Amino acid sequence: MFGYDWPRLHAALNDLPTALLLTALLFDIAALATRREGLRLVSFWTLVVGAIGGAAAVISGLQAEEHIAHGEAVHEVMETHEQFALITLGIFGVLALWRIVRERKMATAERSLVTGLTLLGVAILFVTANYGGRLVFEHAAAIPSSVLQEELHERSEGHDHQDGEEEEPEATADSVSARAPAHLDPPGTPPHSHPPGNPPHQD
Repeated sequence: MFGYDWPRLHAALNDLPTALLLTALLFDIAALATRREGLRLVSFWTLVVGAIGGAAAVISGLQAEEHIAHGEAVHEVMETHEQFALITLGIFGVLALWRIVRERKMATAERSLVTGLTLLGVAILFVTANYGGRLVFEHAAAIPSSVLQEELHERSEGHDHQDGEEEEPEATADSVSARAPAHLDPPGTPPHSHPPGNPPHQD
């Protein structure tokens, strides 16, 4: 769909719920501190939309798992990532339903409890994201083996940062001697000899 397979779609859907749920927490805290109605409404809607986005990310992640070739090490990290993702979705799903039903009826104590659970959910969300990052950056999950092998081959060949400019060879004693001008003695100077290796000169 639009050039996205399940792993790419999962990667694309991850950022939205993370940003929204963190934003919901920040506005929750601000609303408690200032008691401003506008901040409370922002926290409510960002949490609800973030929970919906989280569901989309989890569903795409479950599908991506079936389309990624992996070994035992990747499988263990993937299972842990999945478990934390389901816990995160569960927390924010409950919070979204709770706030839809009770948003206008909450007293300060109940709202503080909701904010505390939101903080817990965001903490688990970051753990979930950490395991997702390990899958990509430590295990190269979702990268086909053929693509990975080609990339490893290219890296082994290195890359020239000279932008087409030829690198000047390192100077050596022989090259310096070869570039040095011939030694000239004034006319009438008696002949003399030099140690071996000195450049020739003209009398």
